Amino acid sequence: MMYLLYGKEEFLIQKQVKKIALENNLQDLDINEYQMDTVSIKEAIDDAETISFFHDKKAVILNQCSFLTTTSKKNIIEQPIELLEEYIKHPNSSTILICIVNSEKLDERKKIVKTIKKEATVIECNQISNINQFIHELFKNYSISQENIDLFQKRVGNHLELLEQEAEKLKIAAIDDKVITTELIDDLTIQTIDLDIFSLIEAIVNKQKEKAMMMLDEMMKRGEEPIMVLIMLANQFRIIYQAKELYQKGYTEKNIASMLNLHPYRIKKALEKGRMFSNDILLIYLKQLANLDYQIKNGEINKRLGLELFLLGL
Repeated sequence: MMYLLYGKEEFLIQKQVKKIALENNLQDLDINEYQMDTVSIKEAIDDAETISFFHDKKAVILNQCSFLTTTSKKNIIEQPIELLEEYIKHPNSSTILICIVNSEKLDERKKIVKTIKKEATVIECNQISNINQFIHELFKNYSISQENIDLFQKRVGNHLELLEQEAEKLKIAAIDDKVITTELIDDLTIQTIDLDIFSLIEAIVNKQKEKAMMMLDEMMKRGEEPIMVLIMLANQFRIIYQAKELYQKGYTEKNIASMLNLHPYRIKKALEKGRMFSNDILLIYLKQLANLDYQIKNGEINKRLGLELFLLGL
């Protein structure tokens, strides 16, 4: 049995590994991992060819299989790929071989890729296209309205691991009646700083300076570091500027998401915000934030006061 897991979403890769282990009743002692950037594939293949000492089946995981991509990395050992090709022809029936590629694409031109794809179960682990459906699955067997799914995503964001962690917290709290309410979401979930920054920009777009100041004050009360708020604010304006520039050059939202290595949802929101700013204004804001960062780090201005003055000057 063989699997090929590839993609840039590490959370989804590890979720698949756990699923494979669960389906085959594998314990931690039944799973051996090898890093293909530092360890010869011969060592992993030798392991795969031996029987398990503990149970009927075992798993051998080949991490960082960059030899299956177009990427050429420095300081990694050259692998004897022919050993893997030979093993695939005569696999050990008691071993589950899992090849993991932390890259968006495979090099379909390579013989070894074609060979593996013929024999293995191939699972893509790139960004989720439907985050709404992903959240629905997290709350399987629980009752949650679409309105509360939207609220949950708004508060927690699009980070898959964080979404799962926060969902587990809510499910434990609602274990008796299995109903996820608005009150539970408000009381128990963590509202990420990234989303706070999004809301802060929303206030800036709508020229709501008083609201922006109140939001900044609330973030400070929660212990957010002003310099981190500044960095996140600059990052969001940079994304808005880049997305706007690329869109004006004719690129689609999907193209832009791929080029900037961001979730399509973030590009969609960035383009929505971008309609409210000219390119020149966005560059001015970025320069002001860069100057403010310099002033704070050189002790020329109090970090909180600097942020407040930036908001008031918009």
